[in-house]
Amino acid sequence: MARTKMGEAEIEVAMAGLPEWNLAGDHRSISRRFNFSNFNRAFGFMTQVAMEAEKLDHHPEWFNVYKTVDVKLNTHDVDGLSELDFQLARIMDRLASG
Repeated sequence: MARTKMGEAEIEVAMAGLPEWNLAGDHRSISRRFNFSNFNRAFGFMTQVAMEAEKLDHHPEWFNVYKTVDVKLNTHDVDGLSELDFQLARIMDRLASG
């Protein structure tokens, strides 16, 4: 998948499908906090995401404390957001709900 910076209109459309994600004020990243029932579930989620991120060759910035995982996505190559960010966000939402 090409790493092409998305425009404002494309970002708006993509964000509409991700209601639990937050768009940064500068429109260069999206973020979300995931809460799990315990550390094992949080770490299991991170492991699953890591495998998917490797397939995409697109990796999250994240921080884990106990049962919480804070995620920030952006595409450094384009200094903003690309479709890869939204694809990984959708994967994360699916894995967190499963």
